[in-house]
Amino acid sequence: MELTQEVSTQMGVRVSPRLVAASYILELSSQELQQAIAQEISENPAIELVEKETCPACGGPLQGSICPACLSQQKASPTMPENDYDNSDDYINDLNLSSPAVDDDFDPFTQVAAQMSLAERLLNDLQSMLSTEEMPVAMYLVGNLNDNGYLQCNVEEAAYQLNIPVAVVEKVLGLLQGLEPIGIGARNLRECLLIQINYLRNEGIEDPIATKIVENHLQELAEHKFSKIASELGVSSNTVSDASDFIRHRLNPYPAQGYGAPDGTADGRATLVLPDVIISQRENEAFEVEVIESKRFFLRITPLYQQLAANLEREPDRFTDDEKRHIKQYVSRAKLFIANINQRRQTLQKITEYIVEAQKEFLVQGVRHLKALTRAAVAYHLGMHESTVSRATASKYVMLPNRKVIPFSDFFTASLSVMDVIKELIASETAPLTDQEIADELARRTIVIARRTVAKYREQLGILPSSLR
Repeated sequence: MELTQEVSTQMGVRVSPRLVAASYILELSSQELQQAIAQEISENPAIELVEKETCPACGGPLQGSICPACLSQQKASPTMPENDYDNSDDYINDLNLSSPAVDDDFDPFTQVAAQMSLAERLLNDLQSMLSTEEMPVAMYLVGNLNDNGYLQCNVEEAAYQLNIPVAVVEKVLGLLQGLEPIGIGARNLRECLLIQINYLRNEGIEDPIATKIVENHLQELAEHKFSKIASELGVSSNTVSDASDFIRHRLNPYPAQGYGAPDGTADGRATLVLPDVIISQRENEAFEVEVIESKRFFLRITPLYQQLAANLEREPDRFTDDEKRHIKQYVSRAKLFIANINQRRQTLQKITEYIVEAQKEFLVQGVRHLKALTRAAVAYHLGMHESTVSRATASKYVMLPNRKVIPFSDFFTASLSVMDVIKELIASETAPLTDQEIADELARRTIVIARRTVAKYREQLGILPSSLR
């Protein structure tokens, strides 16, 4: 045995730290990216966030006190059919509306979540409406909100605990229920939805059948007994189906969802679905893709560190070795972080633009026209690796021209069109259809799938079997 040293040449692939960091940023969801930005700002003194004044409703830029995006949206009509699909069995459509803002030298990035808790914001709003004697009532009621925004005590109990008249508690509760998020402070699901219906009615948006369903037929609606509801209300099943879509798309049964727990602590069950990309349609019917991170504010090297870096280039002798190391380290880190987020934005932009081109019929005519599309096909046409497309679209959401937020994965799920047909068949049934009868009807429409596949799709839609409908 002996020890020897040999020199040889080998070829291999090594992943650079920069590529690892870029892949990590690309894979982050919108909320995770917000956390990464907040952490980077707290750790790196060379990077700062410059906020822009935005609309509290949609997040778009304000012109004075007016939001042009919201104003134009009220005048515009949705481009996709109202009876679009819904993959959830809850009557909720989580939306986060955003609109364009001006670009800057450095690409703007996603907004970091506000630190004020929901309870703090509610009490702050109520403080301007109530007297000093009434504020303890507000604090008691807000303190009794659960994570979904429902009041966990009754009016009589609150009046007894605070030793005040019931009328005072009812007054404060009425003001609380008038705050945003609309539906906050409701004592049950029916009251929560009715509060939102009344709010929409005052805004000029109303569906009388939806109101009647919420008042008297919530259980039947949850069980998808559209025929029974139609019979009792004396309307058609299609009318009930339209009212169901109104409830699904317009009302939120969990008004506090996305704000965290009322005490400000994080709640993993209540998360707001933030779109990463917005697809809008202009007057000339052309589609436009906007990546959210570039609209509300932007990151940049702080002016102080910009000046220090410039001075270090011109007069390096003025600085000690530790100062040089400090400036170079944090400025380089800030530039790399900004470049990685910029690359994330460009990748999402390219991928979404190709998807829009491939799925134009779906965007215009609805889910029935969703084409079969794979991530591999997108990667091939864009000259990317398939893993890049997978990372870029994983856990990401897109807002369609009708302002419905869907996951990117829906663009790659051709079965959604079949699921929409199944949903329509069940909504219009006069007698409950079995899975086999649905499969037979689909076959007559040239959609050939097995009975067990029908059962799987029906369960994904949250629809009960025929024996329970």
